[in-house]
Amino acid sequence: MRQALANILVAAFSATSLLAAQPPNITGSQASNRNTGSEVRPEKGRQHNSVQAKAAVSPSHAKAPKPYQVGNASWYGKQFHGKETASGEPYDMFQFTAAHRRLPLGTLVKVTNLRNNRSVIVRVNDRGPVPHTRIIDLSYGAARMLQIPGHGIEPVRLDIVRTPTTVAMNQNAELPGR
Repeated sequence: MRQALANILVAAFSATSLLAAQPPNITGSQASNRNTGSEVRPEKGRQHNSVQAKAAVSPSHAKAPKPYQVGNASWYGKQFHGKETASGEPYDMFQFTAAHRRLPLGTLVKVTNLRNNRSVIVRVNDRGPVPHTRIIDLSYGAARMLQIPGHGIEPVRLDIVRTPTTVAMNQNAELPGR
C-alpha cells in the first residue's frame, strides 16, 4: 500500500512540475506592454528615467537554485531485491527509490546525471551508500532512467523536491471532509 501511495505521489508531483513549467497565458493588452527582449540603453551624457532604461531579464539567465549535494552516485540491484530496507519495506529494484545517509526516509529527491543532463525523482527509503566517496545509491530502475552505465558510478546533482513532513501536510490538506 505504501509503495503504491509513493508511486502515486511521485507521478502527481512529476505532472505538477511539468504544468508549473508552462509559460503564463498573456492577454492582448499584456502582450503589447511586454518587453520584446531588446534592451534599452541610455546614451552617454544623457539622463534617462530609470523605468525606461530597465533591461529585460530572460528566464534562461535566472540563477539556478543551489543543489543540495553534488557527487558520485552508484546503483544496486539484484543482490538486494526483496530484502528489507531501512524504511521497513522490501527493496524493489524496479521502483524509483534511493539510499542516502542523512536525508529523512520518504524524502523526494531530483537526481540529475551531470554527464547527460537526464533526471529522475526518487524516494529515499534506505540508508547508504557504504563507500563514502558516493553520495547516493539508486535503485536499478532509477539508474537505468539516468542511463548510468554498467559499472554503476556517475556524477550527479541532488535537489530536494519534498520532505516527508511537506508530503504529510499536503495529504491532510487535500482530504475531503477535514
